Amino acid sequence: MSREASSAGARLTIDLDALTQNYRSLADRVRPARAAAVVKADAYGLGIEHVAPALAAAGAETFFVALPEEGVRLRRLLPAAEIAIFAGLFGGLEADYRAHRLTPVLNHAQDIARWQDAARRADRPLPAMLHVDSGITRLGLDDAAVARLAADSARLDGIDVTAVLSHFACADEAGHPMTSAQAERFGRLRPGLPAARASLANSAGIFRDPAYHLDLVRPGIALYGGNPTPETTNPMRAVVSLTARILQVRRVDSPLTVGYGATHRVREPGKIATIAIGYADGYRRSLGGRATVRLAGRRCPVVGRVSMDLTTIDVSAVDDRDLHPGAWVEVMGPEVDADVLGSAADTISYEILTGLARRIERVSVGGGAVAPGTRSPGA
Repeated sequence: MSREASSAGARLTIDLDALTQNYRSLADRVRPARAAAVVKADAYGLGIEHVAPALAAAGAETFFVALPEEGVRLRRLLPAAEIAIFAGLFGGLEADYRAHRLTPVLNHAQDIARWQDAARRADRPLPAMLHVDSGITRLGLDDAAVARLAADSARLDGIDVTAVLSHFACADEAGHPMTSAQAERFGRLRPGLPAARASLANSAGIFRDPAYHLDLVRPGIALYGGNPTPETTNPMRAVVSLTARILQVRRVDSPLTVGYGATHRVREPGKIATIAIGYADGYRRSLGGRATVRLAGRRCPVVGRVSMDLTTIDVSAVDDRDLHPGAWVEVMGPEVDADVLGSAADTISYEILTGLARRIERVSVGGGAVAPGTRSPGA
């Protein structure tokens, strides 16, 4: 891939062909259910301007984000899409939800009452989704709240319930008993609510049991190449590649220490390269001495502590012809993906992707609705 001039120290490349193939494979897997697309947290750190139009072109019609601000941003990109807000209805912003045609996911009685009031003022029904807590104990209507709605349908007057959803807590763990227990509980609570699309399965839930597909599935991490079934080979295509430029190469001929805290000591002659990425970019400090990068087909260990803007790598195995300031090093890619980095950093792929900083340049390549090479200075 050509590396045209750039002012960025690091670059995230998004393969739109892989992204849309992931969406289509998930959509095919769950038919006749429909597949939504979860694009919260700036499309899991990839950049919603790159991701959302490509997913819409691939057939996605329903999109989920976390916050109303994200919904407003998404509406500018997708005038016709259904956009649902997981966090519910923010008090005082009812007019903004209406103006931007955002569908709140109603999580509690106060959400419902405020949206009913907004519908009365609008003099027309307003769309919403209902969130049932089937066991994760975060957001959502508990059993008692569902029972109250079932006993008095007037509690939902003025609300056009377009979907009833819940969320798995442990679907990423194969055979976890809580997954089937949540599905049973959701199935038991649904009849007391308005007839509407039922949605339960996240990325992992899609692969556990076809019975969990219901009417609408909500893939997130799987769209972006994360492994939805950690116990097996990843069924999804790699979507992102993170590269960082070499700033300097040092030949070390005598024992020296590298980086803050002198945690790494060079004991034999070798070469150390410093690359333009650090924990301010979301490349976690804990990856020092634990991660590897790739350069010219070689794996190169990260040595010393990752600092705010810089990371040092041992490039002793790399030919001098490939070592020069400006050369690009693959920090994350098909072989060292977000799941691998997450494991090395004692976290998960979600945190690796969503933690990528704004100063990392985003570049999209491939097909879809976004032109190849589309750039944004950050996410």
